Amino acid sequence: MKVLVAVKRVIDAYVTVRVKADQTGVETANVKMSMNPFCEIAVEEAVRMKEAGKVTEIVVVSAGPATCQETLRTALAMGADRAILIQTDAELQPLAVAKLLKAVVDKEQPGLVLMGKQGIDGEHNQTGQMVAALKSWSQATFASKIELGDGEATVTREIDGGLETLKIKLPAVVTTDLRLNEPRYASLPNIMKAKSKPMENLTPEALGVDIAPRYKTLKVTEPPKRQAGKKVADVAELINKLKTEAKVL
Repeated sequence: MKVLVAVKRVIDAYVTVRVKADQTGVETANVKMSMNPFCEIAVEEAVRMKEAGKVTEIVVVSAGPATCQETLRTALAMGADRAILIQTDAELQPLAVAKLLKAVVDKEQPGLVLMGKQGIDGEHNQTGQMVAALKSWSQATFASKIELGDGEATVTREIDGGLETLKIKLPAVVTTDLRLNEPRYASLPNIMKAKSKPMENLTPEALGVDIAPRYKTLKVTEPPKRQAGKKVADVAELINKLKTEAKVL
């Protein structure tokens, strides 16, 4: 079975995000970028499936500028077999990404699509569900455990009340959560091998997909600064301030 894994290039999770001076977005120039952490988990899960003999080929796909090749090479170094870059410098919103992935799914015909539950930049948590809807496929989101069977998959997903176990028919779309696995570090030999693995370049136009934005970001601002705390002399003063200043009593 072939598995298609979608990966996204985002600002590194350990970098402090800064808003641009004109408030049109966040600063990305000269900022360290890396693979979205949830996408790393999806790649790791696909590699483990292949190591277990459940999967024969892993194809990773990303959409964005040419620099996304670095993210795809990281996925190849982790164990993916080949990569597809849908190259564009245009703004990509979740629906556009879902349509692009649907076009690649139509082309590749995988038995399973894996992707992170959300990107740590926009935090949309929409793309996986949209791909499943566009394909009329089964879906399981927030997966913390995946077991592949004969033409089906059993997925344990994290919900507010605990855990929920679903049995879904393949092909399907599954989005990964943090507790699914611990991604491996790519070894130096595998990093070198990744440079020679095939990477196909496509464009939205070649796939016949309209990626025009459906909404416009008006302004991006930082959250308000947290005010300094105050010391009180006794419980009576604390209660008074909670009533008169904080107004929580």
